[in-house]
Amino acid sequence: MYNKIISRKSKISLVGLGYVGLPIALEFAKKASVIGFDIKPDRIELMKKGIDPSEELDSSDFKNCDIVFTSNPNDLKNADFHIVAVPTPIDEYNFPDLTPLIKATETVGKILKKGDYVVYESTVYPGATEEDCIPVLERESGLKCGTDFKVGYSPERINPGDKEHTLTKIKKVVSGCDEESCETIAKVYEMVITAGVHRAGSIKVAEAAKIIENTQRDVNIALMNELSIIFNRMGINTFEVLEAAGTKWNFLKFFPGLVGGHCIGVDPYYLVHKAKELGYHPQIINSGRFVNDSMGGYVAKQTVKKIIAQNKPLLNAKVLIMGVTFKENVSDIRNSKVVDVYNELKSYMVDVEVVDPFANSEEVKKEYGFSLTKEIGNNYEAVIVAVNHKQYLKFDEVYFKSITNENPVLVDIKGIYKGKIKNMVYWSL
Repeated sequence: MYNKIISRKSKISLVGLGYVGLPIALEFAKKASVIGFDIKPDRIELMKKGIDPSEELDSSDFKNCDIVFTSNPNDLKNADFHIVAVPTPIDEYNFPDLTPLIKATETVGKILKKGDYVVYESTVYPGATEEDCIPVLERESGLKCGTDFKVGYSPERINPGDKEHTLTKIKKVVSGCDEESCETIAKVYEMVITAGVHRAGSIKVAEAAKIIENTQRDVNIALMNELSIIFNRMGINTFEVLEAAGTKWNFLKFFPGLVGGHCIGVDPYYLVHKAKELGYHPQIINSGRFVNDSMGGYVAKQTVKKIIAQNKPLLNAKVLIMGVTFKENVSDIRNSKVVDVYNELKSYMVDVEVVDPFANSEEVKKEYGFSLTKEIGNNYEAVIVAVNHKQYLKFDEVYFKSITNENPVLVDIKGIYKGKIKNMVYWSL
């Protein structure tokens, strides 16, 4: 398989061309022949023009790439090595939603041939590839895994918006349904991953390794968020405490904040789900999720308290939220916890406006029911800087006073203006 791929006698297919799939597809397309498949024809048309719908890649990244973009699943028949990189979200009850993964698996299963490889990159709970995906591949294809086709798992580690830790510079974990498949999959990824490849002992080990990466971050951030609540009651600034504690060489530098997005705020629920299936109810992971999921409401309540403390009426008070994406310098609004801040403020009958230089207003309206404000006004009682976009880093107290009424409140969730605000009511996590 590897020799066929490097000689371009076999093609690689990428199923799902989002934040994860498209960079992988283009990187492989520099060394091999690739078929890029996505179910959304409008996204495919943009990619054909060298445009990344996710706004992560430049047009130059599409040049000198041997790739065909398509939304026709029949075109996948021309590939022999299939990589599935579709979202694995949670539903409204925080249960894993494998619908996109299963549908993608059905699509691949329908065109699967003897000798083909299928590698999953989507984040799942340990066991999902073998227990949920392989049976679908076998059912749709009429073939037998291990005998007729091979399956592997190599979790994605792409960090949206990060221009330093890019795909090729992050060590890749790979696994296969047997030793032969693991080695083949490793060699294929070594074509593009300059940081090297780690061969995991089994598919379940690789799945578990991925899911605890984000679970560990989630729990650590939850601790910081809980500390920020405690320190707020003590009247001390959390970021100052962390700055002091961080002078010790082995102190882990995590910070408080809103934990959203499609990874850290989602992946722990997959592990919780599997643990409960096995009869164990996780305590620390669940507690961390509870703390982080409640932070949006907490920020809104603190803002309301600060406005009231200035002897200002709350009814119809204007509040500006700056930033709605799940993290800085990206356009991705999935699972944004800024929305929790918005909804909590609205429950107090506050007049809330939201701006964001990266987010698409139509997408925000479709996903969350409100539109972005086109022009920032000049009569806000409070401003909440929720996301530290690069455009906001240059703002100073003069700017914030120019868009607010007398005795305004500035809520700086990420602490980016710490020590710079002297004549406004300032609060941060």
